[in-house]
Amino acid sequence: MLKQTSSQASWAKALRVYLDPRVLSMMFLGFSSGLPFGVLAEPLTAWLSDAGVQKTEIGLFALVSIPYSLKFLWAPIMDRVSLPVLTRVFGRRRSWVLLTQGLLFFSIIQLGATNPNEGLWWVAVFALLVSFASASQDIVIDAYRVEILEEKQLAAGAALAINGWRLSSWGGAALALMFADLMSWQVVFLCLSVATGVGVLAILLNPEPSKKISDNIVVIENRARLELKKRKYISDQTADLFVWIYSSVFCPFIEFIARPNWILIILFILLYKFGDAVLTVMKIPFFLEIGFSKSEIGAIAKIFGFPPVVLGALFGGLLLAKIGMMRGLLVSGVLMAASNLVFILQAWVGYSQEMLAVTISIENFTTSMGTVAFVAYLSSLCNIAYTATQYALLTSFMAFSRTIMTSGSGWVADSVTWPVFFILTTVAALPGLILLIFLIKRTQTSILSSD
Repeated sequence: MLKQTSSQASWAKALRVYLDPRVLSMMFLGFSSGLPFGVLAEPLTAWLSDAGVQKTEIGLFALVSIPYSLKFLWAPIMDRVSLPVLTRVFGRRRSWVLLTQGLLFFSIIQLGATNPNEGLWWVAVFALLVSFASASQDIVIDAYRVEILEEKQLAAGAALAINGWRLSSWGGAALALMFADLMSWQVVFLCLSVATGVGVLAILLNPEPSKKISDNIVVIENRARLELKKRKYISDQTADLFVWIYSSVFCPFIEFIARPNWILIILFILLYKFGDAVLTVMKIPFFLEIGFSKSEIGAIAKIFGFPPVVLGALFGGLLLAKIGMMRGLLVSGVLMAASNLVFILQAWVGYSQEMLAVTISIENFTTSMGTVAFVAYLSSLCNIAYTATQYALLTSFMAFSRTIMTSGSGWVADSVTWPVFFILTTVAALPGLILLIFLIKRTQTSILSSD
């Protein structure tokens, strides 16, 4: 009885992490990050379709999302440059958040003010501007989240940020489509732009991060400055420019690869969600092949799939707060890999809406757990001097695994039966888990040797 009471108290203590105002604010900043997806996804394509735009041209609008893949290119600027006036009033991180939110507000309004029948290029220009503003906002909000929260709060902050993102991206898109039947698209986009105020209010009510740059980073940058200024043929202004480029662009790489086990960490980032990513690419073709219609898949995914996504994220954050980052990653990874096996049962049962609801629910719950754990881990890897740049780079590795490395999944699915394919997706998760166990042991050994 005493042991049970102690366990309940432990979970209650872990649950309190969600009550911290800074952690709670991540829900609203996540909402701000997800809102542009509620603009650029279904509402944009529905609007273009209503205007009579050809499907080929609508398909090309997928290219407006390119800034999300390239955001690491301008992340160093947002990491190191202070904005005139705004930075003095709000601080460096908050000023950049407010600037990107203002750009989002403007670009969404301008997007709604265009007319696809009169000038499709202007629609593309402002859609691209929405995407750029959104990607830029993501850079600085991710950095802000890492810097404003303590390490033990990162998982809970990631959970609320992810749920806020899903609420605005899914909910915003759904509401936009419903209201488009009642009012003009211009008014719909105006309402979506006003919703950016949620993020503005959240950032104004929270403080500027106060974490300090470590002494070794200052030493590295000062050494480079001194070495360049020794060169008499280089003016002080040119030396300062080179030092800035070196500090902003190269030092994030140099600092990261100077860490022990950095190669293993990169491999782990590539492999942790690999099995889940392979499954994700082929699950819809699987559902269609065994007899489900697209409307059935969509309806069941929305009704039975959304609650497990939210609960999985919250439980993932709670789990990491209770048992720690690395062990939480391991538990989440094992459950994520095991959930792929539920698809074997779905293949055996075949067409069954009840079984589909179970399959989607389990897969969404465990994937959401794994995503929260992974985002928290990536956040913990960032040095405070280069938070925006390093986080953008690390998430690029994650995206590489999700896109390039899964490109052969269709060929595998064509070559084997569905049950064998799902077994292989589970096997594909094992290298990442083995690497994680090795990293845990190396970390423990390092801690013991330092003691």
